[in-house]
Amino acid sequence: MSPPLKTNILITGATGYIGGTVLRRFLAHPNASSFSITALVRSPEKATKLRPFGIIPVVGSTANLPFLEDLASKADVVLAMTNADDHSATQAILRGLRTHHNTTGNTPVLIHTSGTGVLTDDAKGAYASEVIYDDTNLAQLETLPPTQLHRKIDLAIINADAEGYVRSYIIIPSTVWGLATGPLVDLGVQNPISMQIPVLIDASVDRGQGGMVGAGKNLWGNVNIEDIADLYIILYDAIVANPDGPGHGRSGLYFGENGEHSLYEVGRAVSQALMATDCLKGESAEPTTFTKEEIALYFMGSESYGTNARCKSKRARAIGWRPVRGKADFLSSIKSELEDGRWKGAAKKFADTIRIAHRL
Repeated sequence: MSPPLKTNILITGATGYIGGTVLRRFLAHPNASSFSITALVRSPEKATKLRPFGIIPVVGSTANLPFLEDLASKADVVLAMTNADDHSATQAILRGLRTHHNTTGNTPVLIHTSGTGVLTDDAKGAYASEVIYDDTNLAQLETLPPTQLHRKIDLAIINADAEGYVRSYIIIPSTVWGLATGPLVDLGVQNPISMQIPVLIDASVDRGQGGMVGAGKNLWGNVNIEDIADLYIILYDAIVANPDGPGHGRSGLYFGENGEHSLYEVGRAVSQALMATDCLKGESAEPTTFTKEEIALYFMGSESYGTNARCKSKRARAIGWRPVRGKADFLSSIKSELEDGRWKGAAKKFADTIRIAHRL
């Protein structure tokens, strides 16, 4: 009797902050023995460390488009958790999935990671927008222009689903917070920190005061790293249980949020953490407005920290997602992130990310 066929899962971004946490969940999944997980990694050293977990590591880059396309053509499921604005890599994955569909007659699954940057405006911290996006309101979502951050890639994926050769699901996290933990972090394989809050901490330590763009009145959602990882598993299980159940394609956008915060509140929490650790240069824990020079220095001139990105994750909750860590947990975590110290250099990494995005 031949052994049962395994589900071939390709993961890009497996050593990243979100990707590594999701990979850990798949390794601990009750049906993990039925998975054949291929992880695309850049480092031979990290590949060596991943093998004992039963993962098939392949050393390469999403910039090697023929290689990426070939990997995707062999996958039943692709979990894309790298650069949400890499149009060329996304197209390579879609070409591979089309080949898979044409060759096998099966419709593969793509779970892509976007971000609520797709919802941003030009508030510059001056106001809290009244617009709250609802992931079950298709008419509202389809007002987002293709010029919005991430939107071009999201639309390409939605269109691929409409053509019928892939079932697409787009997870859209808000501000992801918290330190990643687990064996992949312990081995030095996985990036343990997010970008948004560590960048603010890095900039604030340098200037000796919590900061904000403008008045810091703008609002963003927030979600803990463990809670957002839960969403990937819950969505995957729902797809397996009933492929026609969870919305996909144009109905397949899943926001990840569990509350929202203003940039002022984050700046104040950073200042309070600086005060508690004797790093505050002033006498007040009130955040101050970043100057134009500081925005150029720390954020490559980007005022993205002053935007609004408000949303409600109704679709995600409808399939059983139950995040447990909210705004109070988020704000109280900032002190531990500061004390941890791994935020150092985050502002430079943020600047590098902007440079890459502009080249794309």
